[in-house]
Amino acid sequence: MPKDRFGNTYAPGLPYARGELLTATADDFRKLQEAWRHMAARLDRAGPDGLFNFSGLEHGLPLLADELPIANDFMAPALYFDAFKQAALEHFGGSPEQHDAALFNRLTGATYATHLTLVKPGDVVIGVSESYSHPSVVRAVAHAGAKLIDTAGLEQFRTALEQTSRVALVVMTRLAVTYELMLESDLKQVVELAHAKGVPVYVDDAGGARVGPAIFKQPRTLALGVDIVATGLDKYGTAGPRLGVLAGAKSFVERIRSLGFEMGLEARPFLYPAATRSLKGSTPERVRELVKTTNTVATALKHVFGDRLHETPVIAEFLADDILEMAMERAGLRTPPIVPYEASAALAMLLLRDYGVMTVHFVGLPPGTSALMVKFIPPETLKRFGGAPAYARAIDRCVDTLAGMLAEPEKIRRLLFGAAAQHAPSPP
Repeated sequence: MPKDRFGNTYAPGLPYARGELLTATADDFRKLQEAWRHMAARLDRAGPDGLFNFSGLEHGLPLLADELPIANDFMAPALYFDAFKQAALEHFGGSPEQHDAALFNRLTGATYATHLTLVKPGDVVIGVSESYSHPSVVRAVAHAGAKLIDTAGLEQFRTALEQTSRVALVVMTRLAVTYELMLESDLKQVVELAHAKGVPVYVDDAGGARVGPAIFKQPRTLALGVDIVATGLDKYGTAGPRLGVLAGAKSFVERIRSLGFEMGLEARPFLYPAATRSLKGSTPERVRELVKTTNTVATALKHVFGDRLHETPVIAEFLADDILEMAMERAGLRTPPIVPYEASAALAMLLLRDYGVMTVHFVGLPPGTSALMVKFIPPETLKRFGGAPAYARAIDRCVDTLAGMLAEPEKIRRLLFGAAAQHAPSPP
């Protein structure tokens, strides 16, 4: 079993270890409620300007005022479904003759519907990316009663495919959870190898659907020859809402969409206008602008934190292990009183409480990574905050505050849960 730098074993289905504070998803929700309390307080004092969205995600509702009268589940799809389908296929590089599209309540909903449609109990799913598949893929495979073989890179994938029987689906992630990108040549070889075995390919293209073409000049997803793809409308160049758009070969989409409706995984039809506008408004120029701003922030952070900051061509991040190590060094401690994931959660809460900074940590439930990510930052948000040096100083000061709390983990419990901390179950 994988372990973090401190010897803690990763929790099932997650790329990090849980500790005695954040023991399960229920604790993550209690933590999220405390984050909402801080957000509400800032909104009361300063309105929307009191908060700064540095999550890299857009969770708004791009509807126009004159669309509100038709924003119901009868009229909106009647007027916008065809436009949505056209926009989705253009976004993925598909064609109306071969492909169809469907709208899900989240990207995770599209992933679940795909697995529950195409995978049977006892089947095998092979995941392939540059690092590891998103936890939503791990959970979808488990719910389908299948076995996941997760591979990193083309050669591991090739070996797994050759040595495994009953492979029902290949899940390919162009831009991994770690924001490492698969090369175009590797993407195409994965598709060729899978199809040679008669196995369909589903692409979890959460952000890669836009980052691949805009930053790395890769083809749009369906142009890679894959069977099905899904992306999120809240990621990197789109404007929200947090919906999942799925597209692919008509025969696959029809079956997956049908199961989605049967299980309540579809998006509410009144959201078709917003989804259409989000897809049409996405441009490569905006993606490049977001990456450029992120690189500016990374430079400022590197000046303060040095090699503690990890970088890829499109994002920067503080690994949870490094966050805990930095706080321990500043506190003069040798034994960690909490696990890295809890240190990352505490740092995210301090940034929100003290500076109004909303990070990606408060989006997933449970979060898909324990790292504190710096990604796809809108330049207008950074300017309003005071610039890249101001953001670097805020993180530095919050690490200092975290260091001062480490000697008494009960302070971190109160930080994460607020008044609810007194009702928390005692550690075993």
